[in-house]
Amino acid sequence: MKIKILDRYLIKQFLQTILFGLLAFTLIFVVIDAMENLDDFIDQSVPTLKILHYYFVFSPEIIRLMTPVAVLFAALFTAGKAANLSELTAIKASGVSLFRFMLPFLVTTFFISLFSVYFGGYLVPMANKTKINIEQVYLKKNLSFAESNIYFQDSKTRIISISYFDSERNRANRVSIQDFSSEDLTRMSRRIDAVFIQFDSTKKTWIADNGVERIFYPDKQEARYFNQLEIKDLNFLPEDLTTKQRKTSEMNLAELKELINSQLRAGNDPTSTLIEYHSRFAFAATNLIVVLFGLPISANKRKGGLAVQVGINILVTFIYLVFMKISQAFGKNGALDPVITAWFANFIFLAAAVYNLLRARL
Repeated sequence: MKIKILDRYLIKQFLQTILFGLLAFTLIFVVIDAMENLDDFIDQSVPTLKILHYYFVFSPEIIRLMTPVAVLFAALFTAGKAANLSELTAIKASGVSLFRFMLPFLVTTFFISLFSVYFGGYLVPMANKTKINIEQVYLKKNLSFAESNIYFQDSKTRIISISYFDSERNRANRVSIQDFSSEDLTRMSRRIDAVFIQFDSTKKTWIADNGVERIFYPDKQEARYFNQLEIKDLNFLPEDLTTKQRKTSEMNLAELKELINSQLRAGNDPTSTLIEYHSRFAFAATNLIVVLFGLPISANKRKGGLAVQVGINILVTFIYLVFMKISQAFGKNGALDPVITAWFANFIFLAAAVYNLLRARL
């Protein structure tokens, strides 16, 4: 019974401090960002209500980024306070080990991590869509949609690959159209490569410019170079490409998975998308790992008090996040497998956390 009371007490203190930390960190982030963008808001005469709406939909992304910091801060504050007030000494004297003391923190953080997968995988991308739309309409940012790599299946036997789509001119650049035999989907029957294809709004067709059309027969192939080629049987419109050409930050987990499959079907490299997909899960697990790393340190009285402990461990958290970004850079260059890239920082710090835990006095 006493253990249950202790667990409820620690969980209550832990959750209250997490909420306080998230509120404080989010507010600081918003104020700093607002000061940086103040000139843009004024220059574009953005209405006050729209600015408030912008930061309302920006908040989920900020919360996602700040959750590991807030969770660690809450764990350190709660455990450190118990240690400095000698509450932890009394708890240990009653026969409760450090491992048992950490259990309510770890269980609570486990459920926070599970929710973070859904929050970062679905709710944040939904908010990011609105945020980017406001930037485009009111701040005139990202109007060209000039992001790279669009891959999709236009029909059962056709795969389209586009480097980027310029929505202002309805022009898709560096295009590859691959047709496969309906009898044998592993055999390519035709391929068109063009510098760009332009949508003709009058004819409702796409016109390919400066390219080559290759026809593949069972025993030979033909290549036909062209300056212009009208392609009448394409099944997509410019607005479809605008929809497809979204940043990965706007895509939920299901959409990222679909994009990966499309890239694989088109024979393109899905490394960056794979890293983004697995990083959604890895980042959610960060909450659990930083708590496991920091609690054994904070649960012991040390010279310098709670402030030093919190400062050191928050510094470790930011180093951890920076390390994640560095490992992602190596992964995008092909030096690491995408899954290893996404989880590499977690594995390193998890090993350090286990070592730190084993060294802690029970």
